[in-house]
Amino acid sequence: MMGARGGDSSVAASLWKMRTMIVWFSVASLACTALMYVAVGPWVESNIRARFDSWYPKKIEVRARHQPPWRDRPDRDDNRNIEFPGLEQILERATMPNRTIIVTTLNQAWAQPNTMIHLFLESFRSGEDIAHYLDHLVIVALDQVAYDRCRELHTLCYMLKTEGVDFSGEKFFMTEDYLRMMWRRIYFLKHVLQMGYSFIFTDADVMWFRDPFPRFDKDADFQMACDKYTGIPEDLNNLPNGGFLYARSNKRTIDFYEYWYMSRHDYPGLHDQDVLNQIKADQDFLDIGLRLRFLDTYVFSGFCEVSKDLEQVCTMHANCCTGLHRKLNDLRLVMEDWKRFNLLAYQSKRHQRIYWRAPRQCLLSFGGQP
Repeated sequence: MMGARGGDSSVAASLWKMRTMIVWFSVASLACTALMYVAVGPWVESNIRARFDSWYPKKIEVRARHQPPWRDRPDRDDNRNIEFPGLEQILERATMPNRTIIVTTLNQAWAQPNTMIHLFLESFRSGEDIAHYLDHLVIVALDQVAYDRCRELHTLCYMLKTEGVDFSGEKFFMTEDYLRMMWRRIYFLKHVLQMGYSFIFTDADVMWFRDPFPRFDKDADFQMACDKYTGIPEDLNNLPNGGFLYARSNKRTIDFYEYWYMSRHDYPGLHDQDVLNQIKADQDFLDIGLRLRFLDTYVFSGFCEVSKDLEQVCTMHANCCTGLHRKLNDLRLVMEDWKRFNLLAYQSKRHQRIYWRAPRQCLLSFGGQP
């Protein structure tokens, strides 16, 4: 009997120790979990929410039609008397057989020796079989210095004159002159569409590496790069970037550009891509029936959302970056990395990974530093 009682007490003691260990382990686990949540919980939560939002995009609330109808508004096209002398001749020289051209704009600040326009043109020559697209590139100069520089470097230059506006200096993001320059560009591109030409518009701070045309949706009217891509090309929650886009000339794209240009009056102080972000929820915009697609940042990359796959990337845009010197510094790194990648043999590319070193200086753009 004594042996039985001793065995029972030993078992009880063991059970008590086990329960104590379980309790302490549970308390310690809860404490560690709490500390981890305090440390990284917001980061985990934001990433889970971002992933959830990419899988299940937020529903866009559609805004009512304009009253009176937008086509009847007197300010729909308040520049209708502006003419573009000589443009038809330039476009005829530049066009591909399917009446498609490539367009960029240039001002004095970006036309200085060994700056942006030189990097831009170099990217075509360093890319994979895309140098021939320079024969279809129209550089639209916004001032006389830019036009003269263009004539030294390129054969297809067009002078876009704007009375009473000086577009020659560096236009800092969201200043009054910057906004005028952006909207002048939208109006010009609308006119190109009306002339029956489709186009790729590309900012000069977009480096080209591969042919983009095979990556476009053949059924879309208008395709646009993104600052942030949700993973779904039709998703209106994508954040658009007007620095790289492809527009097919048809009634839908012309109506869209007219509506986009008119809408600057409804959103004073916003630039073109922010206005687009607003009007994409308008019923008037949806009535146009534009087949809109957003381009994957995995292929059409930028500093906002950098693609890590040099085997697939077509373009790299110095977006999410302010200041010419920052853009130049980081785009030079991009071009150096691209050339290092191309020097590798085919087999080496599979085993020796090269990553973009940029952005670096551009990371300081919105940190309050000059």
